[in-house]
Amino acid sequence: MTAAFMDLVDVTIVNIAIPSIQRDAGASVSQIQWITAGYALAFAAGLITGGRLGDIHGRRRLFLLGIGGFTLASALCGFAANPEMLVASRILQGAMAAMMVPQVLSIVHATFPAHERGKVFGLFGAVVGLGAVSGPLLGALLTEWNLFGLEWRPIFLINLPVGVVAFLLGRRFITESRAPKALKLDLVGVALVALGLLMLLYPLTRGRELGWPLWGHLSMAGSLVVFGALVAYERRKAARDGSPLIELSLFRVKSFAAGIAVQTVFGISLGIFFLVWTLYMQVGLGWRPLRAGLTGVPFSIAVSVAAGMSVQKLVPRFGRGVLQAGALVMMAGVLIYLAESAHYGLGIAPWQMALPLVVMGAGMGLIVAPLTDAVLSEVPREHAGSASGLINTVQQMGNALGLGLVSVLFFGRIGDRLTADQVGPAFVHAFQYALGWVAAVLGVIFLLMFALPKRPAQHLEGGGDDAAVASLPEQRERELVH
Repeated sequence: MTAAFMDLVDVTIVNIAIPSIQRDAGASVSQIQWITAGYALAFAAGLITGGRLGDIHGRRRLFLLGIGGFTLASALCGFAANPEMLVASRILQGAMAAMMVPQVLSIVHATFPAHERGKVFGLFGAVVGLGAVSGPLLGALLTEWNLFGLEWRPIFLINLPVGVVAFLLGRRFITESRAPKALKLDLVGVALVALGLLMLLYPLTRGRELGWPLWGHLSMAGSLVVFGALVAYERRKAARDGSPLIELSLFRVKSFAAGIAVQTVFGISLGIFFLVWTLYMQVGLGWRPLRAGLTGVPFSIAVSVAAGMSVQKLVPRFGRGVLQAGALVMMAGVLIYLAESAHYGLGIAPWQMALPLVVMGAGMGLIVAPLTDAVLSEVPREHAGSASGLINTVQQMGNALGLGLVSVLFFGRIGDRLTADQVGPAFVHAFQYALGWVAAVLGVIFLLMFALPKRPAQHLEGGGDDAAVASLPEQRERELVH
C-alpha cells in the first residue's frame, strides 16, 4: 500500500512544483517537460518487464529492489545539482517504479485467499483516492513552506523516510512468491519500445528551441520504422517461445484494439492538460503553489465520486453509454473552462474555476474506473494479464506523448522574449489554445468508444467462470493505480 501511495503521489506532486523548479534550477522548457515525461516514459517501457521479473525471480525480491531504487532515485532528485541531473534521476525513478508497482497487486493476490481480497482491494482503492487528492496539496505545501531554504527539493526528499520504513517492513513481513509458469523476458522488445518513443519525443520537446532542425523530422519519421521493426520482432518472438512483450493477437479483438486507442489518446489529453494547467495558474496568473493546489481539490473529489458511481450503479445499467457520456461531460467541462478563462482573463478567481473543474472531474471519473473492464471484456481469459499490463503501458506512453506535445500546443504559442507585462496574457492565451486541442481530443475519444462493447462486463454476469469474476477487481485496481 505504501509503495502504491508513493508512486501515485510522486506522479501528482511534481506538476505543482514545476514552475518553482524552472525558476530555482534554471530549467529550460524542454527540461521541465522531461522532468515529467521522462518518468512516464521509463515507467511505461519497464512496466510489463517489471511484472515478469517478479514472476521469475520473486515478487518480494523485486518489490524490495524497486522500493530501494525508488528511494535512492528520490534522493538523487532532491539533491540534483542541475536540471540535467534532475531529468536523469527522474528517468531512474520511473524505471524503479516499473519494478516496484507491478509487484503490489501480485503480492496481494499471492498473499490473501480469494474471500479476503475484497477487503484488501477496498483499502487499496482508498489509498489510491488519498494519493490522488493529497499529492497536489502535499506538493503545494512543501514548495510553499520552503523547508530549510530547499525550495522544491522536499517534494522528493519526503520519499526517503517513507521508502526506508517501507523497505524494512517489507523485508520483515512480505513472504516470497513466484509464478509457477512465468513468461520469459523480452528485453529486445523493451529496447525497441524505448528507442521508438525516444526518437519521437526528444525532437518534439527540443524542436521548438532548436528551430525544428532536419534531424528532428528524420528522427520522428524514423520512429515509425522502429515501431514497424517492433511489430515484426514481436511476431517472431511469439512464434518462437510464446512470450512476447506485446501479444499481437490481442489486436484482432476489435474492442481491445479500440480500447488501446482510447487509452493512448486519453493519456495524451491528460498529459497536455495537467502540465499546461499548472503553468497557467502559477506563471500566467501568478498564483502561489498552495493556491493552485487547493484549486484542484474539487476536481479530485469529483473524479473519486463519479468513479464510484460509474462502476457500482451506472455501467451495470447503461453499459458503454456511461463512458461516452463521460467523454462528452469532460469535453463540456473543458469548453466551460475555456469560456471562463476567455471571459475573466487574468482576473479569474479559484471559485470561478470550480464549476468547470467539477464537470471535468465528473466526466473523467465516468471513464477511468470502467474503461479497463470494457477493453478486457472480449479478451480471451488466458491473455487477461498481458492485456491488462499493455493497457496500463499505453496510457503511460500516451501521457509521455502528451507532455511532449506541450512544446508545440502551449509553448509554441508563447513568444521567446516577453516583458513582465506580456507573460500573463501570453500564458493565458496559450492555455486557451491548448484547451481547444484537449476538447478536440476528447471528441475523438467519444467516437473511438463506439467500437467498445455495449455491455463491457456482460460475459462476467450470471454466475460465470469464478476465475474471471475473481480477476475483475484486480483489473480495476491495476487500472486505478496506473
